[in-house]
Amino acid sequence: MTLIIIGGLWLLLVLVGVPIGIAMIFVSVGYFWYMDRGMFLAVQRMVDGLDSFPLLAVPLFILAAAILNSAGITHHLFGFARALVGHVRGGLGHVNVLASLFFSGMSGSALADAGGLGKMEIEAMREAGYDDDFSGAITAASSLIGPLVPPSITMVLYGVIANVSIGQLFLGGIVPGVLCAVALMVMVYIVAGRRNYPRDPRQSLPQITRLFWRSLPALLTPLVIIGGIFSGYFSPTEAAAVTVLYAILIDLVFYRELTWQRLWDAVYETSVTSASIATIVAGVSLFSFIFAREQAPQQIADMFLAIADSPLMFLIAVNLMIFVLGCFIEALVILLVIVPILVPVATGFGIDPVHFGIIVILNLMISIMTPPMGMALFVVSQVGNIPYQKLAWAILPWLIPPIVVLILVCAFPVLATGLPGLMR
Repeated sequence: MTLIIIGGLWLLLVLVGVPIGIAMIFVSVGYFWYMDRGMFLAVQRMVDGLDSFPLLAVPLFILAAAILNSAGITHHLFGFARALVGHVRGGLGHVNVLASLFFSGMSGSALADAGGLGKMEIEAMREAGYDDDFSGAITAASSLIGPLVPPSITMVLYGVIANVSIGQLFLGGIVPGVLCAVALMVMVYIVAGRRNYPRDPRQSLPQITRLFWRSLPALLTPLVIIGGIFSGYFSPTEAAAVTVLYAILIDLVFYRELTWQRLWDAVYETSVTSASIATIVAGVSLFSFIFAREQAPQQIADMFLAIADSPLMFLIAVNLMIFVLGCFIEALVILLVIVPILVPVATGFGIDPVHFGIIVILNLMISIMTPPMGMALFVVSQVGNIPYQKLAWAILPWLIPPIVVLILVCAFPVLATGLPGLMR
């Protein structure tokens, strides 16, 4: 009963416009006061929740993505992707997906992808005669690739709260991320054929080579990160700092487009985003204490054990729960609140924590493009000047490709555990 009251109050505060993290802290402090647990303990729980070395990777990866965006590197990646696949049926739709795959190796964030590449992609598609509903939907759908291909902010957070190797998670997301890109490009090919969308002229090999060399320093970012982690030169957290330095270095040496004002804007944007995430993490730390004290994990575990008698049934139940919650609650909140409870249950079913993590993260990324509360839809609607209602209807068919990939990853764990297993 206590958990129902706390959850109801938190949801009410969120619905009236209180920021999610603040609402968590407010409700949790009320619980501590009512139960006479002492405010000092509440403050200590929040500080302990933020006192994590791996969490430092989150603002650093956000800063790296902001610097790469501010330096105009996205234009070079978009140009290279256009030269590669612009001549295929539905050319700019394929470019949209491929550019997201390239950019995901640097940003680690779906919303950074949607905001950074989105405006440029939608304007290019609009000028070429593509419909706004198609342009906006594929832009939102392709953004989910960002947190699957390393580096990934979402994987860092999952690794911290589930005590799983972040490096193994980085490797585990590569195959599902590429599969999502392929599935979306198949969908683009089918829809573009029905709507008779235009395509670019085929680029010559010298032109493609020139654009490739221009984009190569940025494309090497994920190799620098993964190579450094598994060669033992630096940890995943230190890799985030290396990524920031690498982003500044390649601009100073190759691109030379980053100004002091743009750098300051990137730092400011990172500070605001990181503060928002830190507030949520602190609030979740209090929530987790309350959940543990009220024995919520045991109750949820018993519920899953009652309805699921096999690992596959458990995964189906978890996916349905996350999908429904994702329609109404921000993905980050689901990750931080639900995952600590579900990971021990998954381990009890014998499910590899890396496999489970990739499933959860892929499902959460689907939720950011799911109406009515999909954050990617709001971002794309804003940067592309597309009415939200129009975009919310247009995105529905584009849920099919990532859901198909999610089913494949659930059914064939090797898709998520194969590369980490080889590196072990």
